[in-house]
Amino acid sequence: MAGRAGARTTEYLRTVPKASIATLGRAATLAADVLRYSVIETIRMRLPMVETLEQAWFLLTVTALPAVLIALPFGTEISIQVGAVVNQVGAKSLAGAASGIGVISQGAPIAAGLLMGGAAASAIAADLGARSIREEIDAMRVMGVDPVQRLVLPRFLAILLISPILCVIIVASAVAAGFVLAVSINGVIPGSFWQSFGAFATQTDFYFAILKTMLFGMEVVIIASLRGIEAKGGPRGVADSVNASVVLGFVAVFVTNLLTTQLQTMFFPSQVG
Repeated sequence: MAGRAGARTTEYLRTVPKASIATLGRAATLAADVLRYSVIETIRMRLPMVETLEQAWFLLTVTALPAVLIALPFGTEISIQVGAVVNQVGAKSLAGAASGIGVISQGAPIAAGLLMGGAAASAIAADLGARSIREEIDAMRVMGVDPVQRLVLPRFLAILLISPILCVIIVASAVAAGFVLAVSINGVIPGSFWQSFGAFATQTDFYFAILKTMLFGMEVVIIASLRGIEAKGGPRGVADSVNASVVLGFVAVFVTNLLTTQLQTMFFPSQVG
């Protein structure tokens, strides 16, 4: 019994890391192909704009409303938690700083990334996975059509279009919710709220929030497209690809957020305006 368990453990340690590295390599290859096609088609002025706009509208419809629904309680929660502290120390004027630092720097990009990693990634993986199990992907390759150029590229461009929009929607909704609660419940003066907000939230923070959201979207599309194209085994395979794309997308979002936050802290330290 112990021998079989040890053999299974050894086999697991031998095969899983190798398979993980191979998957990472295929994802890197897919990302390189997408970027190559983006440059080539831009130079040729043959970008699939119609399908890109269709995909962007579809992805926006499945993420915009959840973005607002996430942002409103997020902004109010920050206002409640910070309001309880600033009231104790007599610093109500700093209520706006919490929205500036918490929402723009961290909350909005992560919320947008998780939305794209959940709703958008599942939609992309399900679509491409269904095409894969129906052998449409193989049929395209037989006809000489690259599925990366035909299917992945429009979705990649679409996510680049909607990711800044999602970030702005979340920032606006969360800050507005925090402002209303701070003024109506905590008795913060509107002018002091916006003054502290502008003092602690800089344009650099907003630009980094947009950049991080776009990076999250790029990773989500690559992961979901790879899992969808490689889906096998009928409907169960499609479900597995959707589940894997969501989980891996969440992990990629948190890891990338950690790295970009560290880079921002190193080269653009926070300063009070």
